[in-house]
Amino acid sequence: MRPLLILVATLTGTGLGALAGGAKAEDASWGCQVLLCAASKNPSWHGVAYCVPPMTKLIAAMKEPGFSWPICHEANAGKPGRENYEDCPAGTTVGYSSQGDGGWRGEPDRCTKTVDVCHSPIERNANARQSGMTMGRSFGNGRDGCIQQVAAPRPRRADPYFFDIPNDQGMKERFWFNLDH
Repeated sequence: MRPLLILVATLTGTGLGALAGGAKAEDASWGCQVLLCAASKNPSWHGVAYCVPPMTKLIAAMKEPGFSWPICHEANAGKPGRENYEDCPAGTTVGYSSQGDGGWRGEPDRCTKTVDVCHSPIERNANARQSGMTMGRSFGNGRDGCIQQVAAPRPRRADPYFFDIPNDQGMKERFWFNLDH
């Protein structure tokens, strides 16, 4: 596993290079090639000539029925994860723009917060109404009519896929990547 970590460090830092002991990146299994290329950050896999063929092969394979991610067993990383959206800003929570049949929720594509529009400064009231759309407002006696649910679109990630790769201490480090050409 140590030689693979050395290659990951080399790949993510300066580009592809030779492994300790004379092994080369070209000798890696397809799963390890995908993992190493996905972990490349500066440049991303798009800018590393060696990475274009295995990643293009991956993208094509994903369109086939029964696709299964190629795994790099030596790295103990498994299949990648995917998160399409960034975290919501502090003070907001994840919300959903739609609800489907049977009560299931749509995509978690909103950031929401509850605002007391009656006891907020006037400027904040105007900003709250303009920063997002009102998802719901309670009506009733007293302050209930002042509580408003405000939602804004949740930002999409530029790099929605990730691998969690163990480092030298066994702690997993997250490497984000995308498959766009």
